[in-house]
Amino acid sequence: MDISEFIKSRLSINGKFLIPTLQDIQEEYRYLPEEGMSIVAENLKIPLRDVYGVASFYSAFSFTPKGEHIITVCMGTACHVRGGVKIANILKKILGIKPGETTPDMKFSLETVNCLGACALGPVMVVDGEYFGQMTPLKVSEVLKNFSESAECERV
Repeated sequence: MDISEFIKSRLSINGKFLIPTLQDIQEEYRYLPEEGMSIVAENLKIPLRDVYGVASFYSAFSFTPKGEHIITVCMGTACHVRGGVKIANILKKILGIKPGETTPDMKFSLETVNCLGACALGPVMVVDGEYFGQMTPLKVSEVLKNFSESAECERV
């Protein structure tokens, strides 16, 4: 199904609600393609700048493609004190990318956030919405093995 058909199918379910439609596009394509934004604006009969305004307001939306697996590391105070920076650094080394980037094979995207609200579990790493607490460099490698068959994830 092409993007136009996909968006029209989502609009038939979501009605004239912009955010749920953008969420559906993001889930399907792992980002908000420019063409998709135009199609949404046209079908909802709202200015394209307003669609971009909403999408750029929420950090959950991305205008660049994300990897198959989204890894988020908490950098809040509790996680920072317990080694959150070390976890982020080991992920940078293993994946070969910085926070905000995606691996060339589109397998992983790495993000950092100020708080995940799981301070007692710190340091915390989330992969595709699944929380992993009390992380250590060794645990990072083990978690990644569950999400990738690549031998790249075995080195630390």
